[in-house]
Amino acid sequence: MALETEGKALDPGLVEQGVRGLMERPEAGFYLVVGDGPAPAGSLMVTPEWTDWRNGWFWWIQSVYVAPAWRGRGVYRALHQEVERRARAAGRVVGLRLYVERENTGARQVYARLGMEETSYRLYEVPLT
Repeated sequence: MALETEGKALDPGLVEQGVRGLMERPEAGFYLVVGDGPAPAGSLMVTPEWTDWRNGWFWWIQSVYVAPAWRGRGVYRALHQEVERRARAAGRVVGLRLYVERENTGARQVYARLGMEETSYRLYEVPLT
């Protein structure tokens, strides 16, 4: 996924540990996967972030992937709508957020059509590993 969408080669063993880690700690987030047959059509991960400014949770949508054969067929829309439905049902979720590569104009257009708005924030990181 990351190689195709962001040009980043990931360590498969480390990714497997990360997936297992999330699945073992449901409070840390969850995955949604949709498909028709043995291979997934699309998937994403949701992780929570507490905001003291708004006294609630942001749900971060991450690791979004739609298989090439399924793009343009509403797979991400269905995933997004399910995340939004769950967030509204959960209570105290004040918003959905995600980050996207600046150059990924196709994805940015999809997110905008679903009502997401670009914010004034920029993402910074200090790599520790």
